[in-house]
Amino acid sequence: MTSQAHRAERVSAPTGSVEFDADVLVLGGGPAGTWAAVSAAERGARVVLADKGFCGTSGATAAAGTGVWYVDPEPAQREAAMANREKLGGHLQDRRWMARVLDRTYQQSNRLADWGYPYPVDDRGRSQRNSLQGPEYMRLMRKRTKQAGVTILDHSPALELLVDDGGAVAGASGVRRQKHDRWTVRAKAVVIATGGCAFLSKTLGSNVLTGDGYLMAAEVGADFSSMEFSNPYAISPAFGSVTKTLFYGWATFTYEDGSVVPGAASKGGRSAIARALLQGAVYARLDKADEDVQAQMRVSQPNFFLPFDRTGIDPFNDRFPVTLRLEGTVRGTGGLRIVDDHCATSVAGLYAAGDAATRELICGGFTGGGSHNAAWAISSGTWAGQGAAEYAKQFGAAASRKFSSAGTVAFRSRPQRAFAPSVLAKAVQAEVFPYELNYFRDATRLHGALARLDTAWLDVSDADAAGATDILRARESAAMLATARWMYRSALVRQESRGMHRRDDFPDQDERQRHYVTAGGLDEVWTSVRPHAETAYAEAAE
Repeated sequence: MTSQAHRAERVSAPTGSVEFDADVLVLGGGPAGTWAAVSAAERGARVVLADKGFCGTSGATAAAGTGVWYVDPEPAQREAAMANREKLGGHLQDRRWMARVLDRTYQQSNRLADWGYPYPVDDRGRSQRNSLQGPEYMRLMRKRTKQAGVTILDHSPALELLVDDGGAVAGASGVRRQKHDRWTVRAKAVVIATGGCAFLSKTLGSNVLTGDGYLMAAEVGADFSSMEFSNPYAISPAFGSVTKTLFYGWATFTYEDGSVVPGAASKGGRSAIARALLQGAVYARLDKADEDVQAQMRVSQPNFFLPFDRTGIDPFNDRFPVTLRLEGTVRGTGGLRIVDDHCATSVAGLYAAGDAATRELICGGFTGGGSHNAAWAISSGTWAGQGAAEYAKQFGAAASRKFSSAGTVAFRSRPQRAFAPSVLAKAVQAEVFPYELNYFRDATRLHGALARLDTAWLDVSDADAAGATDILRARESAAMLATARWMYRSALVRQESRGMHRRDDFPDQDERQRHYVTAGGLDEVWTSVRPHAETAYAEAAE
């Protein structure tokens, strides 16, 4: 859609705010959000996209390159692509969904080529479509989103959802940071594509990802799945924020005295690095890369080297200190539970895409890294946008609905003290950053962390409404707190080690627990167990 025919309608608004009517509202302007917006517009919907930053430059993808789970539609290749992930993910994947994602990613990646994305070619002149450079990719997606007639609200983080008198989601409201006012979009359907939660851990591109969409969705009753698989830590220079770990496959890891850390590696040996960091400093040197590999590294991931170049360190010859930075649900697999093939959530009118949605169906219990998460963003974004557009059609052109705000924390006027967002954020980080709490889990330690987190939630729930200058940070810190509680409650339920979820008190994988853990609730967090897809299919067939 290149005309303005499907642009959202601007309507009268109170002084100091701006309002829109739309068919579909997309929250988030990364890959999942832009694919959702384009796909909804292509179904004839009037679409508004609200991004916390500047759509096309903010978020985890825009700041770096990423692999893509792009596999030619040749049966043996597709079979191998699915099979080689299953053991790693604890056999929690769903083959039907894996095939769907492979099909849709293949189709949409080819569309990117048609739109002009500059894929590299190999020595035979064949286009290589299994990776994307974030800046070029997201610049193109912003362009296509605008060409589709989507109204983009930049620097406009959402704060709360709107619901109608039947409990269905009916829009959202937020702030326009550069204009110092508010926005409201009344919509027939909403897509949450706000990314995951990295807990302000200073990972590249992820400091805008604080679980905001989770909190808003939970306030209208949505639930979550696989939140226990939320503890990936990425290797990073201690003095930088770049968490691209591929190149550490050529690294030697050593203690302060220069001796090698036994078992340390970028893959399969990260736990050894974590245990070593509990004792003291750990250093790395990319000394296993020859000159040809070094040159290829510089070309393929130039931003990896920025912190080294700025500090005068040659990572191939000089030792440098490393740390592990928590990536939470950005690289984990947990997120909003989806209930149908169009990525609808358990709440009417609400859809989820990208890292905001669970990726358990294609990743199981282990991180999708860049490749699978990128494919999921493309595919789920497309399906969520299409599903939201079709859902919106049921209301017709002249739908009359009453709206109310769903926001809770930081919105309610109470005769109590206000909470300090920065203090709360640090309190949450103190419970999720330590390796001994989150990486190496144990019932006693989890219970202790949850007791402190639950107490913090009670305090936040009793706090007064935040002022205009604090409302965004207040909601971010509350979202981080809520996310941590869903993570740890789910981790307690899974009494085994599977995928990235490691229990020191249950070190083995238990085949009786090949199931999914659902979580939800705010004041009272609840959990339940759902059967794995194969079990559910078998039961339905009987």
